[in-house]
Amino acid sequence: MPDHIDVTLEDILAAREVLADVLTPTPVEFSQALTDRTGVPVHLKCENLQRAGSFKMRGAYTRMARLTAAEKDRGVVAASAGNHAQGVALAARLLGIEATVYMPHGASMPKLAATKGYGATVHQVGSTIDDCIEAARAHEQEHGAVFIPPFDHPDIVAGQGTCGLEILEQVPDVRTVLVCTGGGGLLAGIARAVKAQRPDVRVVGVQAEEAAAWPGSLSAGHPVPVERMTTMADGIAVGRPGDVPFQLVSELVDGMETVSESALARAVLLLAERAKLVVEPAGAAATAHLMELGQEAAARYEGPVVALLSGGNIDPVLLLRILRQGLTVAGRYLQLRVRVPDRPGALAGVLTMLAEMTCNVLEVQHHRRDPHLKIDEVAISLTLETRGHEHSAQVRQALLDRGYSVDPG
Repeated sequence: MPDHIDVTLEDILAAREVLADVLTPTPVEFSQALTDRTGVPVHLKCENLQRAGSFKMRGAYTRMARLTAAEKDRGVVAASAGNHAQGVALAARLLGIEATVYMPHGASMPKLAATKGYGATVHQVGSTIDDCIEAARAHEQEHGAVFIPPFDHPDIVAGQGTCGLEILEQVPDVRTVLVCTGGGGLLAGIARAVKAQRPDVRVVGVQAEEAAAWPGSLSAGHPVPVERMTTMADGIAVGRPGDVPFQLVSELVDGMETVSESALARAVLLLAERAKLVVEPAGAAATAHLMELGQEAAARYEGPVVALLSGGNIDPVLLLRILRQGLTVAGRYLQLRVRVPDRPGALAGVLTMLAEMTCNVLEVQHHRRDPHLKIDEVAISLTLETRGHEHSAQVRQALLDRGYSVDPG
């Protein structure tokens, strides 16, 4: 690869022309909930509502539309766990190109089904994206298909950069842009589009802390792979930044932040409840960062802030688990183990008191065979739905005030 590959504003403007008949700008929604939490005006750029469910169509279509007729005839091949797969598959259908996509075993069923539904031939190999890339590269060598990378190509970066053009048009007074970041294609493209026109606007990347290759890479001055990634945010779980994005991010981006798994869960929950938007964990990283900062955000970032929602392709089963975790982290699920006298009416007394506290009882279990119990005691394990941490503390204290022994569930 050449020492320096640039992507210019002109490249991004040209990419917008390529995409003009295929994609329309995704909406920007003002978030009163996040504004109240942070003390700074927050807008949400809804790439979760993009065709194929994420920003990936921008780059994939731009790259594939620029293939020669001979290259298109040979078809394309890609490796992805989900969003890039769907972007490539849909772009290929629109352009009349045969597409083959390698996806790992364990990829979510909805993403597999969508990729196949767009017309791509899907092969599942290995358990990691690296396994899929190896298989895709072998397919490229054997069949002559053109490999379409998820982020590490100038056309891909230029296509993703069209999102930055829209942000400046939709929120003309924007002062800060927060971008969910994996390999860096979206961040690099947005940074170039924004900084070329508004160098005063701050652009910051956000990664899941359990899959954060960028902080160490930026410190080292070159891409450095991480050895281990364990995050629910599979869409940004990229072990090594791309070479092309790295050059632009190093030059243009003002900072790189990380967020916890619990913050991602809370963000998915908030976006579903308050913004009425289904967003995958990777797509909620920028929102999670704002939520972790709370009122400190006003001191860190000048507003208005635009937070990217980069994708909404989430397995419903995973969404259910994340929402449960989000409710737990938010203090709205309370698990207790209450010891009560072993006599008729004891359980009813506890449940009546909880009803008076306006708790919703989700689960009840009796325990009699516990060596830690006294001979005249039983233990009741309770899972309760509460209104938050303050309400949970009030419920716990009320049980203690009634003379019950209360232990964590």
